[in-house]
Amino acid sequence: MAGSPGKITLWGIEVFIAAADERSISAAARRLGTSASTVSQQLSNLEAAVGAPLLERSARPLRLTRAGEIMHRRAQTILAEAAQAKAELAMADLACLTNVRLGMIEDFEADVTPRLLTHMAGQLTTCQFLLETGASHVLHDQLDSQHLDIVVAAQLGEGAGADWAEVHPLMREGFVVAAPKGQISAGTDTLEQLCALPLIQYTTRHYMGRLITSHLARHASPIAHRFELDSYHAILALVGQGSGWTILPPLALMRGRRFADLIDVLPLPLAPLTRTIALTARKDVLGAMPSEVAATLKPILQDAIVTPAIGRYPFMEGALTVL
Repeated sequence: MAGSPGKITLWGIEVFIAAADERSISAAARRLGTSASTVSQQLSNLEAAVGAPLLERSARPLRLTRAGEIMHRRAQTILAEAAQAKAELAMADLACLTNVRLGMIEDFEADVTPRLLTHMAGQLTTCQFLLETGASHVLHDQLDSQHLDIVVAAQLGEGAGADWAEVHPLMREGFVVAAPKGQISAGTDTLEQLCALPLIQYTTRHYMGRLITSHLARHASPIAHRFELDSYHAILALVGQGSGWTILPPLALMRGRRFADLIDVLPLPLAPLTRTIALTARKDVLGAMPSEVAATLKPILQDAIVTPAIGRYPFMEGALTVL
């Protein structure tokens, strides 16, 4: 809703932060899901309210004025306080919560996310849910910038869990090898056989790809790769066609289970490589909700992911577990 000129509104501040961060009115509009004209009008309203220009709109990209720099620092605090006020009200009665912005890794979109949303919708009957799916590093960035309230994603490195965050570990999974059906013989050097085939690598533009590449660099001789892809399905399709082998987490295999009859899944013939899937939220904002959502997710993960995966690949027991 548009604010009246001369009045500072939370919407106007949110628009200003988006424009300042994106350095573009059109990019800010896309981020906020509104029109460029709305962004421009809200910026004009805010500038009228504070009595100073906040952005040099003729510059490409946009630049903050001196007044804009001061306002930007204060604006972050204002939005944080507003979020805290909303949280304190919600903590008194979570049934009164009006919206929840949830981020989930794409790995869960078919088997886990619908079940979680169904449960949450039954508990929070008047709440509207916004769901964002994506790569773990993208979701964590959105949580950091306060565009999401809760994310379920892979923890990123040893420093996962900033001072402002509460983290609830959900599941640990050990990476495995997927190779073309029947091409790797038992009883001989698995890694040597794999290296005779091209490596199909998960993209290093994502954290998981960098994690795999770093692990290979520490524990194996250089391994050439011909393909670097960001799609589990494309990777497993190529493996199934005999074009090479790959390293992926069990969640990837569960998403690409239609390729199961075309591949062999083997233990990683190197030092173990694991990742932890966790629920992360801003500390002291949503009260007990993050821990309650984590508790809801664990039996769903056991039923939808862990039990079927171990049933098909018994060697994963112990390396794939709900925490």
